[in-house]
Formats: sequence, structure tokens, C-alpha cells
Amino acid sequence: MEDEEIERYARHLVLREIGGPGQQRLRAASALIVGAGGLGGPAALYLAAAGVGTITLIDPDTVSLDNLQRQIQFATEDVGQPKAAIAAQGLARLNPLVNVRAVQAELTPENAAAVLAGSDVVLDGCDNFETRFAVNAACHRLGKPLISGAVGRWTGQVATFTSGLGKGTPCYQCFVPAIPPDAETCERVGVVGALTGIVGSIMALEAIKWITGAGDPLSGRLLMYDGLAGTSRTLTLHHDPACPVCGQ
Repeated sequence: MEDEEIERYARHLVLREIGGPGQQRLRAASALIVGAGGLGGPAALYLAAAGVGTITLIDPDTVSLDNLQRQIQFATEDVGQPKAAIAAQGLARLNPLVNVRAVQAELTPENAAAVLAGSDVVLDGCDNFETRFAVNAACHRLGKPLISGAVGRWTGQVATFTSGLGKGTPCYQCFVPAIPPDAETCERVGVVGALTGIVGSIMALEAIKWITGAGDPLSGRLLMYDGLAGTSRTLTLHHDPACPVCGQ
């Protein structure tokens, strides 16, 4: 490592679970973040700060005024600008050693394979089930670990799905078999802004653990956080043999 890297990542280098080898793995890794908003924004900032070598942000939207209550990677003057491009600029300022790529597009079943190509880990912080299903199917098919986060009102959840890696664990669609007819969105039910930072940070932590091999990832487990009560719990997720993505 160069002297600048040794100083920048000093707090990682003294961690037994990361150290020099783990930091080298972070530098060599590529992360794809689907959605540059409330969850993808803080996740991306922490991955850039951690020294993940290549970060790709994909998001079709532009910054709106009502985003600023929770999407702290943006400022008032960014309203009307493409989210992915503005977020990428912030990552480059935070850590110029990281290669950042912005894609202003929606991830779909048609382009998912091309978008995911080359990524070592995928983080999904999007706000609609159609995109979540497309990301999940592509990750399963291509053998990519998928870190999925969601928030609503005062609660958040994070899980890591590794069904495409031959581990016998469930995929996202085992957990959510179909789009709920009364699916709640943050626009409909609201969300406390700070919660998105908590969940996005946990997503980044899971990615760092996955890349470096530190600790136990949330593979086959769902972490649920209740912001009002200040409590959390972890549930075991099960593979669905009838799942249209990973089932028999």
C-alpha cells in the first residue's frame, strides 16, 4: 500500500478481522448499489470511505426537495439533478482512490445481467418490488451475493441472500413470493429520516464483512430494527422449494 492508503485506512489495518489482507480485498472489490437514495446513499458513502475499489451506482431518478429529509448525500442545490451522478461526485470527493461509476437508468430484467457484470457484491436499496425481483433473479442466476435493505415508518430490515452460491439459502423471492397488493411505500406511510442512515450503514457493514470474510454475514437471516422501541431481532429465513427463482 501507498503511504496515503496506510494513513487513510489505519483504523481498518489494526482490526484483526480486516488488517492488511482485508483492506487489499476491499481495494480489489467491486460493489453495485441499486438506488442512490435513502439507503444506497449512506451505504455508498461508507463503502467509499472503506476503500472499496469500484462502486457503481444505478438510479433513474433526479433529486427532489422531499428527498432531503433523509437522503443526506444531497444538498438543496442538487434538486433536479440526476441522483446517481450527484452521489458519485460526493464519493469521489470523499475518497479519490475509489473508482466510481454512475448509471442513470432503471435496472430491469432486460439489462440486469449487463449491469451486474463484474460486481462482487450487490446492495439493493430501491423502493419498488419490480426492481427488487429483477435484482434478485439476476443475482441468483449470476451467483452474486445480494444485500437487501428496506425501511418504512420507524422500522427497517436487512438480509443477505446467497442462493446463487450453492449454499442452500433462500433468495429474496423466497422471503417475498409476490408483490403485496397493498404494498406500503415511504411516500404513503412515511419514514423517519435517520432510520435510512441506520439501515444503509448496516448494508455497508454487511458488504464489508462479505468482502473481507470478517464475522458472520446475514445469509439466510433477516435483521429487523425497531427505531421507536430501540430494539432489534434476527429471524431465520427458509428456502422455498416452490420459489420461481431458486426453487426446484
